Amino acid sequence: MPPRTNGIEIESVIPGGPAEKGGLRRGDIITSLNRHPMHDVIDFMFYKSEELDIEFLRAGAKKKLRIIAEGGNDIGLTVKPFKVKTCRNNCIFCFVKQLPKGLRRSLYVKDEDYRLSFLYGNYMTLSNMDPKDKKRIVEQRLSPLFISVHTTNRTLRNRMIGNPKAPDIMRELRFFTDNKIRVHTQIVLCPGYNDGRELQNTIRDLHKLYPYVASIAVVPVGLTAHGRHPFDPFSKGDAASAIKTVESFQKRFKKRHGDSIVYCADEMYIKAGHPFPPLREYGMLPQIENGVGMVPLFISQSRKVKLPLPKESAPGGAFLTFTGTSFYPFLKKFADRLSEKEGVEIDVTEVENNFFGPTVSVTGLLTGRDIIRSLHDVTGPYRALLVPDAALKEDEDVFLDGVSLRDIEEATGLKAVRTEATPQGLADAIAGLK
Repeated sequence: MPPRTNGIEIESVIPGGPAEKGGLRRGDIITSLNRHPMHDVIDFMFYKSEELDIEFLRAGAKKKLRIIAEGGNDIGLTVKPFKVKTCRNNCIFCFVKQLPKGLRRSLYVKDEDYRLSFLYGNYMTLSNMDPKDKKRIVEQRLSPLFISVHTTNRTLRNRMIGNPKAPDIMRELRFFTDNKIRVHTQIVLCPGYNDGRELQNTIRDLHKLYPYVASIAVVPVGLTAHGRHPFDPFSKGDAASAIKTVESFQKRFKKRHGDSIVYCADEMYIKAGHPFPPLREYGMLPQIENGVGMVPLFISQSRKVKLPLPKESAPGGAFLTFTGTSFYPFLKKFADRLSEKEGVEIDVTEVENNFFGPTVSVTGLLTGRDIIRSLHDVTGPYRALLVPDAALKEDEDVFLDGVSLRDIEEATGLKAVRTEATPQGLADAIAGLK
C-alpha cells in the first residue's frame, strides 16, 4: 500500500462541539475539506467556512460528512503537528550548534519551515524553498513571514550561513514583495562580518522593498560557552556603533515614511549602556518577540500597574522572584515601586547563566539548575517564589534542562507559582496569593 501523501490527523475533539456532533473522532484523518486536499493545518485554516464538506479516513475506510459551524469557523478540534522542514545551513553563529547535551530534544531541531514562520513567527533563511512552496504562500496569502537576512551581500551571506548554494536573498524577497506578501526581517550582527558598511548597505537594500519589507531588526549575535566562534563576543563598542548606524537610518525613514522601519534589539542598548528610545518610536512593536521593544514596553506598563486589591487586604510577607542579568535592573526597579506604592515586598534575585556562559543574560535561557543554585544563597521567609513564564516551556512547567517547578519547590522549600512575565502578570499573581 503506497504511503499517504495528504491528510491531517485529528488529535482531539472538544466534547459538545460541532466536530463531535457532526461525527468526527480522535484519530480520524481528514483528507479533503470543501473539495480541497489537506496537507497540514494551514490548508484546514484556509479552506474552512461555515459549511464544511469533509472527506476522511477512519481505520482505512473512506467516509464523508457535512458540518455546519454556526457563529464562526471554530468547529472544536485540534490536529497533530506536521513534520517540520529542517535547516540545511551551517551558520557560523548557529545557536543550536552551541547547545550542550542534556536539554529537551526539541531544542536541537533546526527548523527552516515557512509554515512555522507564518504560524508562530519563526525566522527562516529562504534557503530550502521550492516553487510549490512559493506558489502556495502567494495563493493562500501566508503573510507576514519572518526572514533571517543577515546581509544582502550574497557572497558574504552564503559564507555566514554556510551554504554556497543558497539563492540571492534580494531576489527571493522581491518575489514575495512583488506579490504583496509582507515580511519582517532580522540581521544577526556578527563583529567583523556584517557590521559597519555591510550593515549600512543591507539596511539600504531592504528599505528599497518597503512597505512589504515591513521591519528590520538588528540583533547582536548570541554566543554560549559551548561553541567555537570565528569572531569575538559582541562588545560595548560594537553595540554603540550599531545603535549609531540604526539611529541615522531611523531619522531618515521617520521623516520620509513616518515609520522607523529599522530597530535595534533591547540587548543592544543594554550592552552599550544607552537609554532606550521612547516606546512610541517602536510603532506597533512588530518584532517584540525578537526582543525589540520588550523592555521599553515593560517599563511603560510598570508605571501604570496597580495591585488589584486594596492595601489593607494585601497579603503579608515577602515574595521572591528572579531574572537574568540583563533584565535585573528593570525588574528590581519595578519591585521597589510595588513595595513603595503598594506596600508589597518583592525580593528579586539576579541569576547568572553558568550553563550557557555569562554572555547569555536573558531570562528565557536560564536553566532550573542555575536558578536553584542562585536561590540557595537567598535567606528569609517568603510566601512564594514567582516564576516568570518566559523561563518555562510554553505548555509545560519545565525549564530548558528538564527541571520542573516541582523540583524547584523541593530544592527551595518554597511554593513556586508560574506568572506572566509582565508587570500586571506579576501583580495579578501576588493578588491571587492573598
